[in-house]
Amino acid sequence: MDRQQGLNKVEPTDIDTLFGKIKDKKAIVVGDVMIDSYMIGKVERISPEAPVPVVSVTDRKYRLGGAANVALNIAAFGAEVYLCSVIGNDSMGQVFRSLLHEHNLPDNGIISSENRKTTTKTRVISGGQHLLRIDDEDASQISDDLKEILMFRISQIIENEHIDVLIFEDYDKGLLSPDIIHRITMLCRQNKIKVTVDPKKRNFDAYKYVTMFKPNLKEFCEGCKIDKTKDIETLKPYAKEFLQNNNIDILMITLSENGILICTQKKYVHIPAQIRDIVDVSGAGDTVISVASLLLTSTDDVSEIARISNLAGGIVCEKVGVVPIDVEVLKQKISE
Repeated sequence: MDRQQGLNKVEPTDIDTLFGKIKDKKAIVVGDVMIDSYMIGKVERISPEAPVPVVSVTDRKYRLGGAANVALNIAAFGAEVYLCSVIGNDSMGQVFRSLLHEHNLPDNGIISSENRKTTTKTRVISGGQHLLRIDDEDASQISDDLKEILMFRISQIIENEHIDVLIFEDYDKGLLSPDIIHRITMLCRQNKIKVTVDPKKRNFDAYKYVTMFKPNLKEFCEGCKIDKTKDIETLKPYAKEFLQNNNIDILMITLSENGILICTQKKYVHIPAQIRDIVDVSGAGDTVISVASLLLTSTDDVSEIARISNLAGGIVCEKVGVVPIDVEVLKQKISE
């Protein structure tokens, strides 16, 4: 077993070659989509009705969030991406489709339902500070009818396109369930498509026979029913057991300020985090799974996958709000 400390310098020409390969890849993202809404304003007084600040709104922004942010990150590398999910047939659903079109993302995998609402997370911000978040959502399981429509849309895309990787982006908002996860995974195996997972608690044990599984430390410890620990050596036997029990090829655990631990049956690699000016961790996990999934289509070097994904996750933490990776900045950081 090896434990790698620090970042090896990767030559720019090698990165150009690797990222050039990625541009030719095609991905499907299946998961819970949402709108990240930002109400930006000024606080100049306290409400006379309650001891709370009064925010005078000066700007409002909408961004693609959840699985849609993963799709944005994939598209940022020039790869082709198809997003498959369910939204509400409501006003925010219209905003969601408009945002897809604005970013030149196809919407043929998006299903609008009269019986669902479009998940919207509204963050109230003043003076650069996050004051409040309001979640407007329906996290119940989608109906059997919607599951069949979702399977049909995914099957159509796989039939018509040469898909290299499918990413499950699970936010526990009701799209994914053990049965639909199993059916999609088996469809991908039949078509020799790699499958990667960014899990949440509800379906943690439902992902079997996937290529890469990427929980954060809290999710992994809760899913394996162990006490949360930051000690890498303590995690290793649990990581190996998890891989074996679930027939998973690669386990990537994001460790926040301690970097990333990536594991296979034969190898453990720990990539420490670089010191950064962390502004907002929103969307960092989306970026890590996006970059790792794309790299997985073009290299089998898990050390390289972990290093570059770790850098990418750190870069987006320097930005306010949920934003996709800037590929040119990433290439610069890799070559430094």
